[in-house]
Amino acid sequence: MAASIIDGKKLAEDIRAQLAQRVRALAGKGVVPGLAVILVGEDPASVSYVTAKEKACEEAGM
Repeated sequence: MAASIIDGKKLAEDIRAQLAQRVRALAGKGVVPGLAVILVGEDPASVSYVTAKEKACEEAGM
């Protein structure tokens, strides 16, 4: 079996584009998707993770 190289950045870009399309489709039906996060404490790594998720949601139109 030959090894195949996966372009992770391209794959993530494709997934985000599909998500944005689905968000637009839902918005067209009056459904507003969102993200809920419960963050306990102020661990810098956790805050960074949540911030990245917020940014990704904004880019997807959420």
